[in-house]
Amino acid sequence: MPPIYLDNAASTRVSDDVLALMTEVMRTAWGNPSSSHPQGATARSHIDTARTKLLAALGDRDGKHGDVIWTSGCSESNALAVFGAAQTHPGSIVISTLEHPAVSTLADRLATDGREVFRVAPGPGCVLDPDELATIAKSAGVVSLIMVQNEIGVVEPIAALAAAIRAASPTAHIHVDAAQALGKVALDVGTLGVDSISIAGHKLHGPKGTGALWLAKSARISPLWVGGGQQRGLRGGTQDAPGAAGLGLAAATAISSLATARTRWLEFAGRVTSHLADRGVQFRQLVPDFRRAPHILALGIAGVPATALRTVLSSRGIYISTGSACADGESKASPVLEAIGLPADHGMVRLSFALDTTQADVDEAAKILADVALELRKR
Repeated sequence: MPPIYLDNAASTRVSDDVLALMTEVMRTAWGNPSSSHPQGATARSHIDTARTKLLAALGDRDGKHGDVIWTSGCSESNALAVFGAAQTHPGSIVISTLEHPAVSTLADRLATDGREVFRVAPGPGCVLDPDELATIAKSAGVVSLIMVQNEIGVVEPIAALAAAIRAASPTAHIHVDAAQALGKVALDVGTLGVDSISIAGHKLHGPKGTGALWLAKSARISPLWVGGGQQRGLRGGTQDAPGAAGLGLAAATAISSLATARTRWLEFAGRVTSHLADRGVQFRQLVPDFRRAPHILALGIAGVPATALRTVLSSRGIYISTGSACADGESKASPVLEAIGLPADHGMVRLSFALDTTQADVDEAAKILADVALELRKR
């Protein structure tokens, strides 16, 4: 049996359509997009088309609210937004304790450089409270929040949080890490009220090494480095036409497929939990369906060490992510799992689905997960 890959929150397979488009762009549009000759214009046209697609996917058709800065991925986009805004916005840095390391380590660096940093813990269900956040953000220069938490899939109420922050600190730059959000939940920059949003191509069947930062027209940030002045001087360097084309198509496909995919992913999760319950596996779903992104199902398995669970599942061809609320071997405690209240004796599994996930794969993975959980509990 071929391996079953259910770790799509970590990375997805590049789609055949994206691969074909990128190959064609590399074959026919090798010119520098900044060059004035026809070959440069051809490369530039692919970037322009990709920009149109990505802006539409973000709910910003025709760039009414902002523009796209092409980057190498979500980590760079986060750095450009947070570091860049920190240079132009005095005041404290505010993040949540739910952030991906791509943001939390930026805050650590800024704290080392002398900036005051506040970390806001979520309330019940790992959801941030707008009033609490507003109180802490009164002196904020930069606020960075994750939209869909990558470990457990909880969706934060970004529009309400942004409104509260804006009322408390009108000049603060509000950034959103949307690596797990685009193509998974509703995302409309026109209604969120934020200044920047980071995107990663490899989370939605696009290529690794591609990303983007959506930047509101009113936003002010400084570049991470200087160069030839490309992309309004905010991200110098020759632009990657094939990468932009691939990301643009991947985003457009993700949005057009969202309604159908959401229904399938919720059904997949239900099949997994029903099978585990029927087999007598003791588990808890960490985030209820109404509060989570549909492509991420996080479960706590009672009495099963995370390391053993990961090792045995991998040996049987089931590729998922695991974690624990307590230190396990060389792993570190997860503040997110602690915040959600996962008991220390529960191993966590994260199954994450994609557009190419099949029901047969989900059913087989659920069967093997139940087998392994029951075996390990007996030990």
